[in-house]
Amino acid sequence: MLAHVLLFRPRRDLAPDARQELIAAFDTALSAIPSIRRWRIGPRVVFGHAYETRMRVDYPYLAILEFENAAALTAYLEHPAHAQLAARFFAAVEDLLVYDFEMVDERDRLRALGGTPPGTSSQQ
Repeated sequence: MLAHVLLFRPRRDLAPDARQELIAAFDTALSAIPSIRRWRIGPRVVFGHAYETRMRVDYPYLAILEFENAAALTAYLEHPAHAQLAARFFAAVEDLLVYDFEMVDERDRLRALGGTPPGTSSQQ
């Protein structure tokens, strides 16, 4: 399974109508694109733990979209509803991180964490 992860901060000057248009574009994409297996969107919660002070940039929102495989993620990215969402989204955010992760469920596959990270060579 692949997780498409977005950490983002909306523009401070984002008008209420633009915010509502962004929400509507999210809603449309999430219901119109069949390759999305599961999704979650929510605000950051701060509890006062020490690790929270180590964050260099505050991203107050998170979106996680899950897909069966790379083909499903590609179908999402190429869907017309995603194009509309992306246009609204990029106009509405002032800072953004987007990553794709391969997710595993089985404990035995935790050993994958000991492997060579993607994009690096084991012969360095």
